[in-house]
Amino acid sequence: MKKQTAGRDILGEIAPTFAELNDDVLFGEVWARESQMSVHDRSVITCASLMSQGLFPQLESHLKLAKANGVSREEIVGMTTQLAFYAGWPKAWSTFSLIAGVYGDENGDELVDLPDHGIFPLGEAIEGPNFTGTAWLHMMTDSSASVSAGNVTFAPGCINRWHSHPEGQLLLVTAGHGWEQQEGRTARRLEAGDVVFCPANVKHWHGATKDSSFTHIAVTPVQPGQKAADWFDFPDLDGGNALE
Repeated sequence: MKKQTAGRDILGEIAPTFAELNDDVLFGEVWARESQMSVHDRSVITCASLMSQGLFPQLESHLKLAKANGVSREEIVGMTTQLAFYAGWPKAWSTFSLIAGVYGDENGDELVDLPDHGIFPLGEAIEGPNFTGTAWLHMMTDSSASVSAGNVTFAPGCINRWHSHPEGQLLLVTAGHGWEQQEGRTARRLEAGDVVFCPANVKHWHGATKDSSFTHIAVTPVQPGQKAADWFDFPDLDGGNALE
């Protein structure tokens, strides 16, 4: 087992005792007991546990470790398929997205890194008439709820059409860099920590800058029998310069 220093590297200043336990006890002692269980098997068990709990940021890190510990793409895919019936179908979808980014395609070719999707799962890819490229959506509320909340991630350069919401919309930016514009106003650049509220029936659009993915939580009130949004044309961005 390769000596781990992630605890001290990341948390050494803020939580030195936790960092020491992480590096020296968890990885230095428990993971190092290879006579009792191989690091290969420990990786499979750890990934299974993290997937079952929906702890996807930690799962992504442990998938990389699993690959380094000799866990094959076929094994991790088989594990995820098995757990889908016990841990939940949406968790499996999110896990397969992480596997694709870590392990690559069927030929073993590495894929581009997954976009920064913040602390919530990346969700399922959506490509349709309302987006210029690929976006991902992880719904956080049930379809019957009076408020819709979803973690939305845009690929670099991807934006959506002008649209409006009958009850307005709140955007909580969690990762990357993007743009948002409301009708009659100048487009504004956004980054993690920014909060945007678009009033009811006001047209707006939002999406990623050219060189960065962009993630926000979209909170949209929805009344029974009411459409969540009305969609219009794509914004005129003067050749895309507004996305720089």
